[in-house]
Amino acid sequence: MIQRIQTLYLFLSVVISAGLIFVFHLWTNTEDVKVFAANDYLYLSLFLASALLSLIAIFSFKNRKSQFVMGRVNIILNFILLGIFVYQSLNISGETNVSEKGIGILLPIFSIVCLVLANKAIKKDEDLVKSVDRLR
Repeated sequence: MIQRIQTLYLFLSVVISAGLIFVFHLWTNTEDVKVFAANDYLYLSLFLASALLSLIAIFSFKNRKSQFVMGRVNIILNFILLGIFVYQSLNISGETNVSEKGIGILLPIFSIVCLVLANKAIKKDEDLVKSVDRLR
């Protein structure tokens, strides 16, 4: 069952959460220094927790209900990460320490889209199994 479409979506989420955080910067501060997620332990730990949760969900394909729950928890984790990014970029009323936003701030959004598509496919599989069980 590893060849299912939800595995592809979950793997894409792992790549986004664990790989692309080292490629794309989150923002550029006032000293023109690019800030990556690896520079701050909070961002790094949240991104890696999201990647680890997606990776665990890939290999728990025999238990679709727990896989679905892990997907939902991962979506909530990515929303928390996105909220922290928005708060960080809008927190100071005067001169802010975020002068230019990078594409790395959008990575949780891409991850959320992949996770929603994976949960939709998991739900579809679960409904298919339930309909077959009714016929027995």
